[in-house]
Amino acid sequence: MPIFMRYDTILKETYGEYFLAELIEAQDEENHAVVCEVEGTAVGFMSVCSRVNMQLLHECFDLGPFHGLCFPHPDDVLESPQDLSVRRSQDAELRSSSQGSQKIVEELQEPVSPDTMENIQGNIAREAASEEALTAVQSGNVSEPEDIEKLSDISTGYAQYHHVSSRSLASLVLPEEPVHFRPIYRGASAAFCIQLFCIDEKYEARSLDFMNFVFSLFSDKNFCVISLPHLTPEFFLIQNFVKMVPFNTCTLEQDLYVFHRAGLLKSINIRFATLLDTPGVENLVSTLMLNKSILEDLDRYNKARKDPDGTLLQAFVAEVAEQIVGIAVIRNEMDIEYIRSHYNIEDFIYFSHHQREEHGHMHHFALNPIFRHYTKFFLKEILRLGFKSCLYYRVYPKSREGKIAVFQFQNPYAHSLTSALHYLVPVRPRRQIVYPLEKLGINAPSKAVSKDPMSYALNHTNRKLTLEPKITVNAKIIVVGASSVGISFLETLVFCSHMKFNNLTLISTHGLPGKKLLDTEQRKFLASDHCFNDKDYALMSLCSWVNVVVGRMTGIDRAAKHVVLSTDEIVPYDHLILCTGQQYQVPCPTEADISQHLTNREVPNSSQRRYTGKVPCNHFTLNEEEDCFKALIWIRNNSITTEGNIIVYGNTIDTYTTVETLLNLGVSGSRIHLVQPPPASTITCINNYSVESAVADALGAAGVTMYRDAILAQWNDGLHPDPIYSASFTTPTKPFRLQCSMFFSFCEKNVDYETFKALNDACLVYDSRLVIDTNFHTNDIAIRAAGSLTKFSNRYYSNEWTHSNFSSKEIGFQLAAAMLHLFDPTLEPVTEPPANLDRLIPMYKGAKIQGGILPGSYHYLHIAKPAIPTPLEVQMAQPNYGLELVTGSAKNGTYFRIHINKYKMVETITCLSREPFPASNYIRLFGQHEQLLNNLCARYDENLITDLYSYFTEPWCLALFHDRFIDLRKELRQILASKEEEDLPSIEQLAHQIEDEEINPTEKPRQYLKRVFEESIYKTLVERSTLDYLHYNRYHLPMYAWPGIV
Repeated sequence: MPIFMRYDTILKETYGEYFLAELIEAQDEENHAVVCEVEGTAVGFMSVCSRVNMQLLHECFDLGPFHGLCFPHPDDVLESPQDLSVRRSQDAELRSSSQGSQKIVEELQEPVSPDTMENIQGNIAREAASEEALTAVQSGNVSEPEDIEKLSDISTGYAQYHHVSSRSLASLVLPEEPVHFRPIYRGASAAFCIQLFCIDEKYEARSLDFMNFVFSLFSDKNFCVISLPHLTPEFFLIQNFVKMVPFNTCTLEQDLYVFHRAGLLKSINIRFATLLDTPGVENLVSTLMLNKSILEDLDRYNKARKDPDGTLLQAFVAEVAEQIVGIAVIRNEMDIEYIRSHYNIEDFIYFSHHQREEHGHMHHFALNPIFRHYTKFFLKEILRLGFKSCLYYRVYPKSREGKIAVFQFQNPYAHSLTSALHYLVPVRPRRQIVYPLEKLGINAPSKAVSKDPMSYALNHTNRKLTLEPKITVNAKIIVVGASSVGISFLETLVFCSHMKFNNLTLISTHGLPGKKLLDTEQRKFLASDHCFNDKDYALMSLCSWVNVVVGRMTGIDRAAKHVVLSTDEIVPYDHLILCTGQQYQVPCPTEADISQHLTNREVPNSSQRRYTGKVPCNHFTLNEEEDCFKALIWIRNNSITTEGNIIVYGNTIDTYTTVETLLNLGVSGSRIHLVQPPPASTITCINNYSVESAVADALGAAGVTMYRDAILAQWNDGLHPDPIYSASFTTPTKPFRLQCSMFFSFCEKNVDYETFKALNDACLVYDSRLVIDTNFHTNDIAIRAAGSLTKFSNRYYSNEWTHSNFSSKEIGFQLAAAMLHLFDPTLEPVTEPPANLDRLIPMYKGAKIQGGILPGSYHYLHIAKPAIPTPLEVQMAQPNYGLELVTGSAKNGTYFRIHINKYKMVETITCLSREPFPASNYIRLFGQHEQLLNNLCARYDENLITDLYSYFTEPWCLALFHDRFIDLRKELRQILASKEEEDLPSIEQLAHQIEDEEINPTEKPRQYLKRVFEESIYKTLVERSTLDYLHYNRYHLPMYAWPGIV
């Protein structure tokens, strides 16, 4: 009782003070109470029962990998009729193999006695093939075909997302709902359950000792199950169980864990594979979709110990009771220079401490889930036997062409499923410098560093990591909306290497972004915020860690804590994150009759009205890549490039990028009409007269007709609007009417109506946007929100500032940082702000970026600090505006503008060029001091800089673009702030003393500080630190000299 009471008093309060005595007294053949004792004192208790509600478990969980926790029965229905017909069409050899494997399963499921367990449990290999996907799903690996098949019952939308073909527009936009078959088991239950369990924390590591005894009490049972509330912290006993995958219709608020009798076997042996192991491995992987690849690699190992390219190959097997229960194939990692330069592998290892041959590339890893708790042991043995210190596993993105299987089987980089992904850590990709290779010549990085192979996500483990446990978080974290904020939030959680989030789910209309639907098009319809691109999504591989539900949120039940989807399915949550953002909406015509010659003044304002009619088939609002792809298909299928007018309605930057895309697709400019409604403010979307003039001239030269201050009046003269044949507009003077074959709408963005209705019906405070506090909380503590969907509460008196003013990527990161304090015990507790500061909104410092290709084939980029939008002319009129450095001409496509603020820091960058430029490099210039840019202002004043594009391709500045340059700056600042000599203050202290007039040097303060710096040890320390930085990163920065090469 004291052990129970130490953890919880609920049992006592529910069942009374003597519930434990009553439980012990009620023992019979079906119920047993077991204690664990040390020197005559009970230190643990377990209550087990053979009565299990199998019907409920079959309805809620995918138990197929364990034959439904039942004994085989002749009347079992294990396959759908379609699958059965496919199986019967396979060749005789495969059928024979399957029948033999099934026989092993049947033998395994028969009742066993404790004396013969060793012999019976030898026949366990077959389960690995069917269960491997389950283990990987629990591990979060959902990037491989096997996982997708097993996940089909988790989310209908998820399966639709992964199996969609980009060749078919219908399947992309409106995927058909697949029918999911569920096996029917008619055999007797083969499982018993744990009802109660507790153990003194001093003896928790011996929890598994209970299992030997309780299995002896139920000699006719092969499985032990336990259900736990999903918020229960993972304890030692449960780490040896397999977590089952729930169906999407599961409403239980508990997770189910399963343990097989064979998991008690301790005689697992890891060794190198031999030729005699081939039949056992074939049996193990017989139903894996990439079993052919595994067997081919095993055959290469047995024959030559090498790959066809001569790379050393190693194969290991896990053996229990003379049966093969695991297989792993690794090779020497030959691309280690590329990995070091493109991934932050040095977050986990000291690279110089590892020999080149100690890095291994894991191609295959399959382990029977019965022995999942031996995964780390398997990895340790691979490292030991293979003389490796590090292992790397790559996850490649799926191909655009066709289904995933096409990519996996035809691509030479295909890796088989690894059930060990859960025990590896994802490695963050590194931001790369865009090198001017022609200008650098022989000083360019090596090809091993600068090559551009197929992008992949990297996972890693090493000797040290195999000894470090991860903090398991089973809380259901649901993210609604695949916006940049939501993706940044998920990225931050996924790359927390010491934590394991088992229940991350994204609800999105089209699933995860980054499907490269427009990868063959040079131009995109929509402008970019430069937060994420297709390559970033491939490098993250969020689908390996995040469950994806394709659908739209239509309701939130705060009491039951679940989200309702448009398909009437529900997704339960513990923490709900709303990041839906704002979208372009279908404009609502004013219905003004232009035959009456009405002007804008005489028509009602319809900007706040919602369009409720049927959306015409040739009307497009582009918010995501899928919308753009749909528009592209329409253009090609309806000969829009050769005939018919296209109307682009709106005054955002997306209107310009869409017009440029249409021109690039071959649409004649004379058939494109750019109609701009009256602006909502005096600030234009570009906010730069030089750029706007160049774009306007380019539109005129292309023959595009522009209409300003025009309000949509009618479609088809007020008749049925589907499809749109004509559109009428009113203006401040006279109305006009245009023929129309395709209508693009880019009116002001707003919150989608379905999202608004869901929030409003859930009684979340909404005031033109969803109201949050400075910690992202809504009025429900379990619901957080971020991004353009939100606004700060009025109590902060800062209605001008919203998340729209800041970088979406930084907002997502800060949201994740706030959430991590709930789960990460390694973080320091959050301190409440002082009473006088709790009404201040947070100010984020990341740059706000927009870019795209504008009419005239101008490549455009604008980088600015977060600010309340203000016309550029008004900003420049301020007395403390700073300096403006401009080279080139906007109309000639050589425009480069830098704004240096009063503190000599780069605050704004605007580029307009006919030639592509390295935007990622220029983004790194934001926030740098002008002296760091080689005394930029002084050189500009001396007319030494005539072209900033050329200036920033010179070799001296490439270190500024390096991802670790910020670390060098911090290190140098720390040196100057530290007291290196006892008799002298630090450089930072000297600067403060001069500022406070505590000392009055005879020379100018800057000269005085420079002289002290040069005469003291600080100069040597700074130089040494800088040279060490260049030497350590020489694979990225070979254009710099250091003492070793001079």
